[in-house]
Amino acid sequence: MPRWKKITLTTFIVLTLLACFGPFLVPVPPLEGTVPESALADPDSKFIEVNDVTVHYKEQGNGETTFILLHGFGASVFSWREVMGDFATRGRVIAYDRPAFGLTERPMPETWTTDPYGMDANIELLRGLMDTLGIERAVLVGNSAGGAVSTAFALRYPERVEALVLVDPGLGGGRGPQFPSWALPLMRTPQMRHIGPLLVRDIAVDGDETILRAWSDSSKVTEQIFDGYHKPLRADNWDRALYELTFAPPYPELRPLAANLTVPTFIIAGQDDKLIRSWYFEAIAAEIPGAQLVLLPQCGHVPHEECPDAFLASVFQYLDSHP
Repeated sequence: MPRWKKITLTTFIVLTLLACFGPFLVPVPPLEGTVPESALADPDSKFIEVNDVTVHYKEQGNGETTFILLHGFGASVFSWREVMGDFATRGRVIAYDRPAFGLTERPMPETWTTDPYGMDANIELLRGLMDTLGIERAVLVGNSAGGAVSTAFALRYPERVEALVLVDPGLGGGRGPQFPSWALPLMRTPQMRHIGPLLVRDIAVDGDETILRAWSDSSKVTEQIFDGYHKPLRADNWDRALYELTFAPPYPELRPLAANLTVPTFIIAGQDDKLIRSWYFEAIAAEIPGAQLVLLPQCGHVPHEECPDAFLASVFQYLDSHP
């Protein structure tokens, strides 16, 4: 064999071995001080089994109207603390943690039969939650990525949705996917699943910057708010679950499908949103049949937290005009 062929073959073998076994040589120390989700529960926390996932939720109020609140990426039921009681004055209100967040169970690949972190699984989890709790129809209030889940659910099950309230929603179309499609099989390999938690643990360190950017006036972010967002990072396997979420089964881009919505839709957003710019909300409002849009001045990505009074006034005004 010519010398150049030997060198090429040797190089290929070495690189292949490094790719196959190198990641397993990277030390991934276990998280310290984590506990089961139930150990972090609040006095008003509830847990329910839905589609083989133990879901954490909170519930207040009663009445003919049911509101279901869906939080954004990196958030939890904690994000609805300023408005949940006000929604409860108008009916039954339920806020729940989506898989990979809050205190909802974080199933691992070795235990599941269906990946619980993808959009399709999120849609069916919401349907299962409504069925289990005896809810026929509801007003869905979804913030950011929770707005995407709400929209996808309304497209599949419009008969179960009384109205959509999309709070600074991210429906795609503003930028490309987080990872190219060719990279997804690579991320699902045992090698990448081994080192994946290291890639997401920086959230525990750098996530505070994103929290600050979610507010128009970051001086309003108190230590208590930081503590509320940090709390789920004490749950077992939070890092592994978040890694699984990043490459969960893909779903069709929602923005082109939004024109097919048939339920009343209200978009409310912070005019000073630094994570998703206001022109995006204006664009999707024009694309959704009959949608109404309100931009709240001096509010950021989480107006239900930063500007709860203005947020509630606008939402209730819309709902009162669409009985």
